[in-house]
Amino acid sequence: MRPITPLLCAVLLAATACARTAAPPPAPPPPADGTQPSAAPTGPTAAEAAAFVDSAEAVLMDLAIRAERASWVQSTYITHDTEILNAEAQERLIAARVPIAKRAARFQGVQLPFDVARKLDLFRTAITTPAPSDPARRGEVTRLAASMESQYGRGRYCPPGGGECMDLEQLSDIIASSRDARRLLEAWVGWHSIAPPMRDEYTRFVELTNEGARELGYADVGALWRSQYDMSPEEFAREVDRLWEQVRPLYESLHCYVRAELAERYGEEVVQPGEPIPAHLLGNMWAQEWGNIYDLVAPRGVGATYDLTRQLRARGYTPVRMVKQAEGFFTSLGMAPLPPTFWERSLFVKPQDRDVVCHASAWDIDQVEDLRIKMCIDVTAEDFQTIHHELGHNYYQRAYNKLPYLYRGSANDGFHEALGDAIALSVTPNYLRQIGLIAREPDASRDVGLLLRDAMDKVAFLPFGLLIDQWRWKVFSGEISPQQYNQGWWALRERYQGVKAPVARTEEHFDPAAKYHVAANVPYTRYFLARILQFQFHRSLCQAAGHQGPLHRCSIYGNREAGRRLQAMMEMGQSRPWPEALHAITGQREIDATAMLDYFAPLKIWLDQQNAGRQCGWRVSTPLPGRTAEE
Repeated sequence: MRPITPLLCAVLLAATACARTAAPPPAPPPPADGTQPSAAPTGPTAAEAAAFVDSAEAVLMDLAIRAERASWVQSTYITHDTEILNAEAQERLIAARVPIAKRAARFQGVQLPFDVARKLDLFRTAITTPAPSDPARRGEVTRLAASMESQYGRGRYCPPGGGECMDLEQLSDIIASSRDARRLLEAWVGWHSIAPPMRDEYTRFVELTNEGARELGYADVGALWRSQYDMSPEEFAREVDRLWEQVRPLYESLHCYVRAELAERYGEEVVQPGEPIPAHLLGNMWAQEWGNIYDLVAPRGVGATYDLTRQLRARGYTPVRMVKQAEGFFTSLGMAPLPPTFWERSLFVKPQDRDVVCHASAWDIDQVEDLRIKMCIDVTAEDFQTIHHELGHNYYQRAYNKLPYLYRGSANDGFHEALGDAIALSVTPNYLRQIGLIAREPDASRDVGLLLRDAMDKVAFLPFGLLIDQWRWKVFSGEISPQQYNQGWWALRERYQGVKAPVARTEEHFDPAAKYHVAANVPYTRYFLARILQFQFHRSLCQAAGHQGPLHRCSIYGNREAGRRLQAMMEMGQSRPWPEALHAITGQREIDATAMLDYFAPLKIWLDQQNAGRQCGWRVSTPLPGRTAEE
């Protein structure tokens, strides 16, 4: 364990050993004129608050860097020992964050400068995994968190009766490429079999983190997470509902069309009219994005577009070359190249000699310039898009690296994801032609095909992006009990996605933890917000670039004015409430899904034409705990 420093001693409420050894301050001398001194202030002062903020920021930055290094090692070298080392580093960080957050509440009601008041709020709301102040229980939280993430990273399905064991990457390849319903089902069931061992750990994790959230003054962890958006938890929940209602008609049109096309491929006994779609048939392990089955639903009579995966491989792209090309996108906007250490320290290819967490992620190890990505890159169109997205995180991290530590983050967590996704929206045929990956842009008659392919990922994701935290909010609040985890999960998936389990599921299963963000306790509503914000960003950046024509054909590649506007927003970090950062890039102060609807407007018209006479919508057969299916 790292020894307690004087600075740590000064700011941590729990550092009672420091308090016992500190000498009391000397009494002030009497005034020279013989008058009695005025009474000392009875409450905390603005000066004390400012001093507290400065000291606490320094402590947290030091511990955060140490924890980030330990987390990187655990994610790229999964062993028993790295799991313990990471858990210890995370415990030290949590041990500092929680008492600092509690002490920050002491200054509520004090008249403070804006920056001091904002940082005090961020101390309280920036905690994702609150832990009890009791050291033993706090240590248990970090060990549980590290254990679940490692179990996920080590997950394998070994077919009964022998055969090669397969990890998530291999099973996902089957889900993406196979058109054999029986093989798809085996891969789906196989991966979900890794989750039940986490069920008891997750139940205990919820219990302990809820205890930590209550110590911070929140009803539960879900209320804490919803407090991170410059509004009350109740206001944020209503905001999410409002945005879903804006985009729901577009999703339902896409669902209706895709279900009908899948019924033609697999038969109506497998894909039934008026019912949710079986989850294993949609090309993704969690049915969160459907682009991998585009060949099964592609419009007839509009002509072929292009196969980006084939183009990348034909032109000799490697994982590193794909990353270099994505870097070139950002430098074309006027931004500096990535530092040499990025290329030396990132993980681009899955190692053959050890387990790693392959889930793509961007890292800012030292909070300044040690930028990295961790990703097991395949030469595919999907990974080409993902790399552009991940570098968006890195460039955002670099843009705010001169701000105070607490402001080194995005305006809200949806902004970080949205920025990367907005960049990926510029991976258009125009961009691909400019960098030599295709010879010419498809003409406008093929736009429906391009939009449908895009919607299969962007639009299909919306309800999934919403429901993961809807499930967790209900779990944290107790509305879904541990005895109803799986029932609640599938009730929400049916209700929002119109997707159902392909085989009977019971409470012996724990299907939520087959998703990384549940096993690793990563909030997910940010991805729902990002899917909407990215189009709002894209529309504004295209306007800055002077784009004329359909929004879906715009790429900001090479436009310095769009880069300037983007940079101005990124440099704000988290220093101002997110509506101000939104205004800096879009001129609007409210998240608005109309840009997404504008982008897909030609597709919506076409989908509704195709769906004429079809039975759209779906029956929900799994009720939420405590409700009927119809509610």
